[in-house]
Amino acid sequence: MNLSTAAVTVLTTADPAEKVRLSRRFAEEWRTGAISQPVAAPLPDRPARPTEPQLLPVRDMPPRRKGGSAAGRTALVHALAHIELNAIDLSWDIVARFGSDMPKKFSDDWVQVADDEARHFDMLSHLLESQGSRYGALPAHDGLWQSSQDTAHDLAARLAVVPLVLEARGLDVTPAMILNLRKFGDDAAADALQIIHDDEITHVAAGRRWFEYVCAEKGLEPIPTWQTLVKTYFKGSLKRPFNEVSRSKAGFAAAFYEPIAD
Repeated sequence: MNLSTAAVTVLTTADPAEKVRLSRRFAEEWRTGAISQPVAAPLPDRPARPTEPQLLPVRDMPPRRKGGSAAGRTALVHALAHIELNAIDLSWDIVARFGSDMPKKFSDDWVQVADDEARHFDMLSHLLESQGSRYGALPAHDGLWQSSQDTAHDLAARLAVVPLVLEARGLDVTPAMILNLRKFGDDAAADALQIIHDDEITHVAAGRRWFEYVCAEKGLEPIPTWQTLVKTYFKGSLKRPFNEVSRSKAGFAAAFYEPIAD
């Protein structure tokens, strides 16, 4: 099996538990050399999805409950699990779509990200079950895959938007979620989010590293190129405050994002 075939297998698997199992298996097989280098291959426009959760436009999503209620915390964990499920597919998509034209280390990095995202989803799924719920029990929004479709033609654009906007935003908002969860005594959820936050630093670092590589290959300056791509392909604004400590750990300097922030 080559890595593109493995990636397409994950992308076309609808059951979340099976998607996690395959992701973790293929990541280990890639690390041991049992899976060969990616080759150019046709990819699905959208990943396979289970019948639940109900996917809604962002504008139609019910408002998330605030405060320390158990229902509100469950809704938060469900929303994060949905993000992680999409992140699994985004990671495999970047490997299969662009990996055949990149150094092996590129695939090494994004297979590791896929493995991390699968582990995160599994962790959050079990957390939902411990709260008397399950993934799919609540509606989720259907906008997360749009960034993949918008940047399917351009690796620089994909790196600019997915790890360096969407995942970097996770670094900004997660610490406050952790503090709030601990405030209401939900240490299990807080511990899970801390793991996710720390892993996301390495994901943003990979995005920044490969974005700079692509820019160097094309003779482009990274900072203005990133700003132009974000303005072109990101449907939204960069929102303050930024977690500059965590972003800096990923090597993602404020000179990239501060000049174009909302």
